[in-house]
Amino acid sequence: MTPPPPPTSRRAAARSTGPLAEPAAEELADVAGLGYEQARDELARIVAGLEGGQVPLEESMRLWRRGEALAAHCTAWLDGAQRQVEAATTGTPPDGDDAEDDDPDDDPDDDAEDDADDAGGDEA
Repeated sequence: MTPPPPPTSRRAAARSTGPLAEPAAEELADVAGLGYEQARDELARIVAGLEGGQVPLEESMRLWRRGEALAAHCTAWLDGAQRQVEAATTGTPPDGDDAEDDDPDDDPDDDAEDDADDAGGDEA
């Protein structure tokens, strides 16, 4: 007679297929299309519902996962906004390019003339 499987096997199987399983990508795909305020407001409603304690366990877990996705989405929005503010205050483009490359007063021909002067050209 074979012994029954250990309880952890049953729990692991329930986690991968049961109501507590990770959400399918389609289940949370609409989060990516939300604006910051929409995501923040939905997250606030989820938190209030979970704190109320009146939501069944299965629904609580679904809401928790959605809340995690919404929180990550809001964080990404805030991180992007912070990069844009930093770029605006430092003059660096938000994508990380070197701001000097975009300087309209920086003529590459002038740099070549300056290099020639430094190499022993006319001194003023």
